Amino acid sequence: MLPARALRERWPEYLIEGWALGTFMLSAALFTMLLEHPGSPLNAALGNEHLRRALVGVAMGLTAIALIYSPWGKRSGAHMNPAVTLTFLRLGKVARVDALFYVIAQFAGGLAGVLLAIALAGAAFTEPPVAFIATRPGAAGAGAAFFAEAVISFGLMLMVLVFTGRPRLAPFTGLAAGVLVATYIAVEAPLSGMSMNPARSFAAAAPARLWSDLWLYFSAPLLGMLAAAELVTRTLGRERVRCAKLQHAQDQRCIHCGYSPPLKSPIRRRADERAI
Repeated sequence: MLPARALRERWPEYLIEGWALGTFMLSAALFTMLLEHPGSPLNAALGNEHLRRALVGVAMGLTAIALIYSPWGKRSGAHMNPAVTLTFLRLGKVARVDALFYVIAQFAGGLAGVLLAIALAGAAFTEPPVAFIATRPGAAGAGAAFFAEAVISFGLMLMVLVFTGRPRLAPFTGLAAGVLVATYIAVEAPLSGMSMNPARSFAAAAPARLWSDLWLYFSAPLLGMLAAAELVTRTLGRERVRCAKLQHAQDQRCIHCGYSPPLKSPIRRRADERAI
């Protein structure tokens, strides 16, 4: 499909991807400020940094779940992550033109979310300890951060492919993703900041002008997810990889596999119209 035609016919899915990551970034900004900013009552009440980080993880896990199971999330597939989109492209489950516009939307949406947080919160968001919610290597250094990012990204994509490939597990993919996000933030964040997402890291790095370690947040998540895809296709078979949606709703079209929801009968349509 030509890019111009794709934009005309599929722009809602592209915008949803931008909206989803932008919303995720705003949520991350809000909960990080509430729990980590020195002027916040929650920060004063919760003196244990490990507890505060775990609570941020729970908040972000719930945010991910809400976005994945939202009607819009079900429409686009709720990738919210260029590494996820490019892995599904490698698996042949996303068209090249859709992957292009998904990635553009994800980068633009994530950056828009951070810029909005700057406009709304100012120094409370940009200054330490919140510091743009930028992802940076921990005390163990860039090598450890690269390895950690690759491992957690591998784990996330492995879960997505195994769950979505099994009808009994598929409805719980979003819940499992939220649990992993929460767990990774609580446990892994001290090593790399817990990104798994090139667009998420870029969105925070660009306004903060933190370029030195951005390469690892672009490369490690993609390598980890591609490795998970390779493992699944070699062990379970490519046919076990179904659609590039985390939640495949029956009432939403799918631009990836071509699914269209069944048309309502004239009687059902009239009943719906009377209800409205």
